[in-house]
Amino acid sequence: MAVTGNYATGPKKATNVSLSEDLVREARQLRVNVSQAAEAGLVRAVAEQRAERWRQQNREAIESSNAFVDAHGLPLAGHAMF
Repeated sequence: MAVTGNYATGPKKATNVSLSEDLVREARQLRVNVSQAAEAGLVRAVAEQRAERWRQQNREAIESSNAFVDAHGLPLAGHAMF
């Protein structure tokens, strides 16, 4: 699922987070931008949660649609040219 919102160019907010000292040390040694890496991980987590929420909110409709297709087949299957 696509992430909505322009996180890359939006305003930034200073935030305190607690991270493993060893992880931060290695990230700095490898010249990983910790802020960018944390933001990328957070964008991914938000997208995953939005997708899961969408699946839960639409579960009943999807199950109903699947049951209809199981019982009756695809509505336009008889018109397929392939």
